[in-house]
Amino acid sequence: MSTPDLVAPGVFRLRCGTPEAITPIAVRRSQAKLPELEALPTAERAPFDAAQVQVRHGARGLVVTMPLRRGSGVFGLGLQLKSVLQTGKKKTLRTNADPVADTGDSHAPVPFWACSDGWAVLADTARYASLWIGTHATLAADDRSWRERVAAKNLPPSDRVEDLYRNAAVGERIVLEVPIAAGVDLYLFHGPTLLDAVRRYNLWSGGGVLPPIASLGTWYRAYTGFDQAEATACARALRADGMPIDVFGLEPGWQRSCYPNTFDWSPARFADPKGFLGEMRDLDLEVNLWENAYIHPDAPFAREIRPWCASETATDGLVPDFLTEQGTALFARHHAGLVAQGIGGFKLDECDNGDFNHPWSFPEWAEFPSGADGEQMHNLYGVHYQHAIDGMFRAAGKRHLSLVRASGALAAPLPFVLYSDLYEHRDFLRGVVTASFSGLLWTPEVRHADSLEDLVRRVQSVVLSPLALINAWYIRNPPWVHIEPKANNRGERMPQADRARGLVLAALRLRRRLQPYLYAAFARYAQDGTPPCRALALDHPDDPRSWAIDDQWMIGPDLLAAPLTAASPRRDVWLPAGGWRDFWTGEPIGGGRSFSVEPGLARVPLYVREGALLPLATPVERVTAGQGFEIVPVLYGDAVAHGALWDDDGVTPGASGRWLDLRWSRDGGLAGVPAASRLYRFAAPCAPSVALGDVAS
Repeated sequence: MSTPDLVAPGVFRLRCGTPEAITPIAVRRSQAKLPELEALPTAERAPFDAAQVQVRHGARGLVVTMPLRRGSGVFGLGLQLKSVLQTGKKKTLRTNADPVADTGDSHAPVPFWACSDGWAVLADTARYASLWIGTHATLAADDRSWRERVAAKNLPPSDRVEDLYRNAAVGERIVLEVPIAAGVDLYLFHGPTLLDAVRRYNLWSGGGVLPPIASLGTWYRAYTGFDQAEATACARALRADGMPIDVFGLEPGWQRSCYPNTFDWSPARFADPKGFLGEMRDLDLEVNLWENAYIHPDAPFAREIRPWCASETATDGLVPDFLTEQGTALFARHHAGLVAQGIGGFKLDECDNGDFNHPWSFPEWAEFPSGADGEQMHNLYGVHYQHAIDGMFRAAGKRHLSLVRASGALAAPLPFVLYSDLYEHRDFLRGVVTASFSGLLWTPEVRHADSLEDLVRRVQSVVLSPLALINAWYIRNPPWVHIEPKANNRGERMPQADRARGLVLAALRLRRRLQPYLYAAFARYAQDGTPPCRALALDHPDDPRSWAIDDQWMIGPDLLAAPLTAASPRRDVWLPAGGWRDFWTGEPIGGGRSFSVEPGLARVPLYVREGALLPLATPVERVTAGQGFEIVPVLYGDAVAHGALWDDDGVTPGASGRWLDLRWSRDGGLAGVPAASRLYRFAAPCAPSVALGDVAS
């Protein structure tokens, strides 16, 4: 085993054995942001050296053991819907559409873990690797330590299995098992803080994404069975209802055939695509198209791409090999034609795997032209499907934000947001938190609801996430018309529909207000790797109270979200040390403590750092090209306040931009407002109670 080699500022490679030819880094398509890595705090040494790592190769594959300080917190492993704190757990990182237990199965497993001590590791493997994180103490040759450890437990009898197993030995090591492989490269990221280690990983992956500013508004996906006239009527109704929608999604029915897909417009259901897209432009709506990657024999490019597809099918369609240049180019070339028509993005569905319901995907023993097998490809497919689509948009000179159902390592520079067909609200909140450790973005999308409270709390959650998505793909009418799918599809209107509409509209207006602030948070993500929505543990790793919090997160530098579920009208909130203020009222609140709140159904708990100036937008119904945002600077400080906006053209990849540094003081008033801005115009600063009066009640 070699000593750690410095491969980028603060990034070290430790080679353990002979790695496989196909790994996330071996096939990567993004380049590290080296100047931005240089700007991070200096980290000249690896977090641990080769002497602290043991490697063993056997019939099962490779076993690597590395150190873990007792009492430290470990996070990451990709999108984990069942847990945030991974210390004391075993996880097997397998791409799967049905992660129903806390086993490691995930839409987006990433063999990347980060420690509260300020370091992180990426294991460069596409295999279904397993990790045991502080689960087993080492059995030393001298029995004394073992006897002392067991004696110290002195367990009383218990009739609770949890009590018995909870007292298992907690080890001071992390054990990684990689099946089949004879070696693996470990990439070590030295913070020096937990957030710095994650930022370093994101920048080394290629930096975060900066989507078009309009795509950070609200999305609405329409009923899958709609034809052109019905989809148009749905979009018009949303506009007539005053809903601030920016992206309108079409589900599988837009195609001539789906499952597998022809990737062309249905002449029966969408006879005039040009006319439809023109109507959407007139409504200031960007159109997003559903697809999965699996190709119908009658698809326009099926015959040409077949040599670059797998030996097995998925949903009975060809599976393109996105690790090959030829397969990727043919797939992207067809999609470029759709983008030329005016399509603004795609929803990439079913690029994960299915084991627990229907085995619809390609099997692990499938063979691909690139040399990958099915196991490797499952852990790589989502990322390289994203690269195929994103590369096509980049070639067209267009920014986009799209949806994807699977992702993995090195995904930070890809402008895609994860979603799931699962629907447990508590898990969906946890997804926002866990995604932030591994360069991923997640939307807790809204579909139907069990009650009015469930609908409103779900909408309030999604507007505070990276992507605000109302996914009505199986209901003909918006969920605020009727929350129950069968009644909704019969055209019934629930008795609380008017109240539901008002509460949903208030939440969507909140999203519109936050849109410029979110855009600035994404600009930071692109420039220095700071996740726009992130776990409290990332900012406060020295306070173990933050480690297991899985239903609160930071948005940008100054805003803390603590959404509720319908399970209770009351919740506990933990605020980090320092001064905070209530978002809605501006009331000061001391941090470093937990407290209980019951805000009422119209409000979601939000808190702002003392001294922040939030640049909130006037909540207009639609964002028209060239119109920009009217900014109302809202003050959360009595003497001074500070905030920032990112100002570019909002649409062009690599567009030049600048930071607008907004400052307010009681004596000097507002400073930093530019004479001209491409995206913003400014109103006078005011207090929260004034700015938020229309949505705070």
